[in-house]
Amino acid sequence: MNEETVRSIVAQVIEKFQNINMSEKQVPIAVSARHVHLSKEHMQILFGKDYELTKKADLSQPGQYAANETLTIAGRKGSIERVRVLGPVRSSTQIEISQTDAVKMGYEPPVRQSGEILNSSPCVIFGPKGSLHIEEGLIIAQRHIHMNPEDANLYGVSDGDLVTISVKSERPIQFDQVLIRVSDRYKLEMHIDTDEANAAAIHTGNSGVLIKKGFLHNE
Repeated sequence: MNEETVRSIVAQVIEKFQNINMSEKQVPIAVSARHVHLSKEHMQILFGKDYELTKKADLSQPGQYAANETLTIAGRKGSIERVRVLGPVRSSTQIEISQTDAVKMGYEPPVRQSGEILNSSPCVIFGPKGSLHIEEGLIIAQRHIHMNPEDANLYGVSDGDLVTISVKSERPIQFDQVLIRVSDRYKLEMHIDTDEANAAAIHTGNSGVLIKKGFLHNE
């Protein structure tokens, strides 16, 4: 067997395994617990003038981290303590909770993409140095997948697409209308909240399979 034939066989084997891998477009999953993103202005109200967040641990998405700081959030019926603040600071304050949390607080926040807080639910936030009432900013985060452009090209999707993800677990489930978010700053990962994870016995580190492309988010 000559060298050219060997190279041809090796190339065919590699292509075969790549095709097998892409026939099941695996997406790692992370479970996102309730958390708060703060604006600089609101951070100083809650923690004091010129306060800076302190890092507890890096998150999977580049540049994002869990801070040591926690807050109490309150609604019409109840409150939730020790809600983790995530950094760095943002232009607007946003609080992401689960439906179970919403029932406890007495609110009906909309399911929204992160950053889309217009006409979302209000919330009261208590910090060690002060408190504030925000008129909007409380949401239930829409399940989504972070991808960089290379991932998106490989998986055949674009920013704003909605896809279906199938997850095999002790309680198999299919997630429809999963939003694709594409950026150079992202690492491949699907984010679901604790309610979604508990319903399907999913833990961070599990994975799902992208089984079909849905329709454009803005259609």
